[in-house]
Amino acid sequence: MKEYKYVEVKFEAKGVLFHSASEPKEIINKYAKEGYSYVGFIPILIDAHGGFRRIDLIFEK
Repeated sequence: MKEYKYVEVKFEAKGVLFHSASEPKEIINKYAKEGYSYVGFIPILIDAHGGFRRIDLIFEK
């Protein structure tokens, strides 16, 4: 049976731009070292303008 992990990434306002509080590439590399494969993401919170504010990265092992 496959195992899945979900890791939340939050995007914060910096003036008129948004950036992630945690770097998604670093998270993906960390889980790859643990034997997981990145399989996608799920939008968790979307603002009124259609921008992602929170996503869950999905990993499979």
